[in-house]
Amino acid sequence: MPTTTLNKPGTLKSTEGKNLKPEIKGELTYEDKVLQKIVGICLEHIDGLLTVDGGFFANVADKLVNTNDKTSGVDVEVGKKQVAVDLDIVAEYGIDIPDLYEKIKQDVVKHVNDMTGLDVIEVNVTVVDVKTREEYERDSVSLQDKVGEVGNKTKNAVNKGARKTKAAVSTGVDKVTPDDQPPRVD
Repeated sequence: MPTTTLNKPGTLKSTEGKNLKPEIKGELTYEDKVLQKIVGICLEHIDGLLTVDGGFFANVADKLVNTNDKTSGVDVEVGKKQVAVDLDIVAEYGIDIPDLYEKIKQDVVKHVNDMTGLDVIEVNVTVVDVKTREEYERDSVSLQDKVGEVGNKTKNAVNKGARKTKAAVSTGVDKVTPDDQPPRVD
């Protein structure tokens, strides 16, 4: 029967001369948001997938403020060894949707397994809309973008008006002081 002896700190050696790793107890777990982000990032460059749809409220939020939230529209159920993924997507008009589904499954399984070691047991995809690329790009302009554009135009108009006012005041009036106070400067 082989015996084990302590060789140097942290290293065990059997009487047969083999190094053994000491058993360190612990557990590796993942928050749902980690898997959501892995899935969201891996889906960014799949041809024919216009967006992962976060539902009505997420879409309203996206219209109001630009976000780079990779987890929007990605729902996961994470266990100790397995994960299930649910996605609602908008597909590009004219593409082969079953092929798109296969590509999504392959990428999700590969990235999740490579990064976490978890087995993907389900990838459920619901196609909630199809759009042309032009429709998608037009719809992607957010209210924040529109308000920013109007804000810049307003800022430029105010600055122009202020310059005109400053020029008119400087040519017509040297000093303005209330009647009951003497001028502060001579």
